Amino acid sequence: MDVDAVPQEGNRTLGGHRRVMYARGKDGRMVIVPSRGGEVDETVTLQALERIRDMTEEARSRVLAGKTSPLEYWMYAQRLDLPQLSQVTGFWKWRIRRHFRPEKFAMLPVETLQRYAEVMGITVEQLRRLP
Repeated sequence: MDVDAVPQEGNRTLGGHRRVMYARGKDGRMVIVPSRGGEVDETVTLQALERIRDMTEEARSRVLAGKTSPLEYWMYAQRLDLPQLSQVTGFWKWRIRRHFRPEKFAMLPVETLQRYAEVMGITVEQLRRLP
């Protein structure tokens, strides 16, 4: 992409901020160019946010039905997925999936709950219930 082709249309999802893009300068070398984003970026970001909201609401429904623990709801509410939660907590993915089971979640030690809560920026009490 040439410097002149970097989108500058504006992207409301960036909140007035700019993002960095790499483009080919007049001399043919790659340079860093600030971008306000474009329509494509905005559309993709809005679709991703909508999908996250849907997954959060689906998890909420499963929690209310007793099919999963509040941990799954909070994971999506904090815009995390299973691999990310695994990486930041240090727990194996299979262990986290096990903690999604309400009966296993209810027996978790406070230390484990504290680790999840700390990563998500909430208290243990919040983690144990839905908002």
